Amino acid sequence: MTADQAIISATGLARSYGQVHALNGVDLQVAPGTVLALLGPNGAGKTTTVRILSTLLKPDRGQATVGGYDVAREPEKVQGLIGLAGQSASVDEKLTGTQNLAMFGRLYRLRTKDAKARAAQLIEQFGLVEAADRPVRTYSGGMRRKLDLAASLIMASAVLFLDEPTAGLDPISRAALWTSIRQLVREGTTVLLTTQYLEEADQLADTVAVIDTGRVIATGTPAELKAQLGSTRLEVTASTEADFAALSALLPNLFSTADRETLTVGFRADETGVDGLRNMQTLIDAVLAGGVGIARYALREPTLDEAFLHLTGHGSALGGQEAN
Repeated sequence: MTADQAIISATGLARSYGQVHALNGVDLQVAPGTVLALLGPNGAGKTTTVRILSTLLKPDRGQATVGGYDVAREPEKVQGLIGLAGQSASVDEKLTGTQNLAMFGRLYRLRTKDAKARAAQLIEQFGLVEAADRPVRTYSGGMRRKLDLAASLIMASAVLFLDEPTAGLDPISRAALWTSIRQLVREGTTVLLTTQYLEEADQLADTVAVIDTGRVIATGTPAELKAQLGSTRLEVTASTEADFAALSALLPNLFSTADRETLTVGFRADETGVDGLRNMQTLIDAVLAGGVGIARYALREPTLDEAFLHLTGHGSALGGQEAN
């Protein structure tokens, strides 16, 4: 994909805070109507990237465009195309959900009648009808995040930036917000989100960009990133430590992982389809022929969590809010 084809494009973005280099040459391309998830450990530069692309911050060097407009030289034009939901809710707890959205509509210079109509439309779209006339202080965390997302969409946006949209939500609220995001994408919105949840990127993203130390170090679909670790693995848990040692010595060319604490050994099958099944059969036959005591076994695909660890050397505990 070329920069001309991308609705969001960034080349060589750099930004420093004193001696701290938050970004050190970020390159991104996002196709229209897709979701790009920006993954990285705390301090990697995710939020700084979003702030630059949404015109809240200027880069020290590099160039970025949204909808063909330069974010540094044409911020007003970019602002007319985008919506932004940050890490913390921007709604007023004393007002009702409907009043909050109508207020945002007025701030966007909609007529009072039009602001109320848009508020009602968004309240229905995000499943907040029953709570529409309640003060926001009575809302659950998931309801507040839905309202915050709705507020970012008062004006129809071609591009939506979501910075940690489900941070701190329970699994049910998170899944409900995912449904809302998917609906927006089906309607043609392009979404760039940062997330601390690898499952979120796996569920929502067409493309994942892994950022570390201010640079994008890998880009691809979730499946492509996971494929770097091989295909399906046969994980076998031994009955005893002696069985674990014997198991670890089998078929070293297909040996993948070993966890002494759980007595589990993983064997990889680098092929797919029929060849992959034959590799699995070879592994099973070798285990049986070796007389190894087995407690349990399972077939498992590589996870995005493992791909992230492989790429960055950081674990998946990405949580917390990013300072830059």
